[in-house]
Amino acid sequence: MKKKLSVMLSVLLASALLFTACGSKQGSNNKEESAKKESGKIMCIGSSTLAPVVSKAGDTLKSEHGTWKKMNDKLPDENIEVSVSSGGSGAGVKAALEKTANFGLISREVSKDEKGKMKEYNEIKIGYDALTLSVNPENPILKNKKGLTSGEIQKIFSGEAKTWKDVDPSLPDNKIVLVVRDAGGGAAEVFQKAVMGDKKVSKDAVQAPSMGALTQKVIENKDAIGYASVGLVDQNKGKLTPMEVDGVAPIKENIVDGKYKIARPLLLIKDGKLTGVEQSFVDFLKSDEGLKIIDESGFVSIK
Repeated sequence: MKKKLSVMLSVLLASALLFTACGSKQGSNNKEESAKKESGKIMCIGSSTLAPVVSKAGDTLKSEHGTWKKMNDKLPDENIEVSVSSGGSGAGVKAALEKTANFGLISREVSKDEKGKMKEYNEIKIGYDALTLSVNPENPILKNKKGLTSGEIQKIFSGEAKTWKDVDPSLPDNKIVLVVRDAGGGAAEVFQKAVMGDKKVSKDAVQAPSMGALTQKVIENKDAIGYASVGLVDQNKGKLTPMEVDGVAPIKENIVDGKYKIARPLLLIKDGKLTGVEQSFVDFLKSDEGLKIIDESGFVSIK
């Protein structure tokens, strides 16, 4: 009887060990299969301000490594592909909500309501941008002023001041051309909140579909004024002149210290946990090389 019991125990033990080994092997195989199935493509949709930065980071990563596996042996052996489509921060939030992209690109604060619609809100901050009140270098206002007060900006953008003479009696009676972002852009919301408050932007303002388009319209018209991204101002030196706001210049030190009031965060958002490929891309953006790309693009990195 004892002998039979001993044999039965031995058989059960062997079966348990075999089951464990198979389970372990199956788990290992599942992980390998998961890595193989994970796509090497990353799609980003949203802010036209942030889009060029993310695109450049993707191109740099691809030229240096080629495949994700060369970055990390645990990642799939697929080519690094980072696609970027701009359409404004609103489009970025929508993409994150509907999961039509890996990341939504946002250049403003994400509202509590927007966050609340996501089951697992995930936010990655990579830097800051500032909106400059910029004019054409030949704009008559530069003869008398190097900056504007918040009150003067409200007067101009609400349409209360229709000519430059309405801002300063010594200036010519030229009609002010207002250039703003469309309502879907994060810049419009940032400007409204930081400067305009309860006052609405004039309906006569030209609405640009992107920050690049806004910048170009100001460059082309000597009587135009618009809130151009500090990054684009740096890229168009000599073609745009940024003005002080309440005596504070839109320079890096003032943006970081919070002294310059028209600033905004640069964010990547996602509803859910990051995959291995997504995390590797974020890690690159936050690396010294990634932060250098942000700084060289005219923005303020998080370092």
